[in-house]
Amino acid sequence: MPTIEQNPNLSTLAVETEMKFLLILPYLGLLAVPFYNSAGPELFGFPFFYWYQFAWVPATALLTFLVYRATRKNEDETTTQSGGGH
Repeated sequence: MPTIEQNPNLSTLAVETEMKFLLILPYLGLLAVPFYNSAGPELFGFPFFYWYQFAWVPATALLTFLVYRATRKNEDETTTQSGGGH
């Protein structure tokens, strides 16, 4: 069985898999309702219940962007190495 040192594609696959696990974080953070089901602390007059959920909107967008860039970069490298192109 090839090792990561012998096959750089295995390393790329491992990084992609790890990066895709970041997409689970918003689901886990928002499914834990008892954790954020409270009024305090307030932020700009908004109860914690609302601003916690709202904070996940840009956080999820950022995580999605990071995973996209990481996997897209690896796809481009794989395409270049195999001689394919757009």
